[in-house]
Amino acid sequence: MLARKGFSLLVAVALFAIALTHASPGAAKSNHESHYNYQQTFGTALRLVKVDLDLQVTETNGEWGYFLFVYTSRESGKRKNRGSFSFVRRGQQVHVVLQIPQMPSYHERVIMQKLTRKLAEEHGAPPEAKDEPVDDEDDDDSAEDDNAKKDEGKDKPKATKRKKRKPYRGKPRRRR
Repeated sequence: MLARKGFSLLVAVALFAIALTHASPGAAKSNHESHYNYQQTFGTALRLVKVDLDLQVTETNGEWGYFLFVYTSRESGKRKNRGSFSFVRRGQQVHVVLQIPQMPSYHERVIMQKLTRKLAEEHGAPPEAKDEPVDDEDDDDSAEDDNAKKDEGKDKPKATKRKKRKPYRGKPRRRR
């Protein structure tokens, strides 16, 4: 009986040790493909963190495509967590990676959703990707098709202008 308890305790400790070694809080990150250009995406993310979320930015490097910030939330109390945004150009798109290793991953997803909304509000609909025409067949109708495509583009509405933001009417925020 005593040996059986010892064996089950040993198995429980081994399972706990395996769970601890495989749990990696730093592996969580949130990714996003932005269809806006690099300057729009980087600038909007920086404004989101500095102005909208009122977080402290500790390091910024636009050439290398990253900035670091200090993240605080109601859940973490007064604890300051390090976070980073990185931006990688991929053709006409920008790959955005957000990492806040010490916080649950939903914090990253919420901030990434806010970035997506802010990009759309500030810059309108994302520009459509330019598709390269593929000429597999030699058609005599190709000139007619090109003219038809040009006519189709005239019917599309142009991107809307940025909306002016209403001034903040609430209590002023405390500066840190």
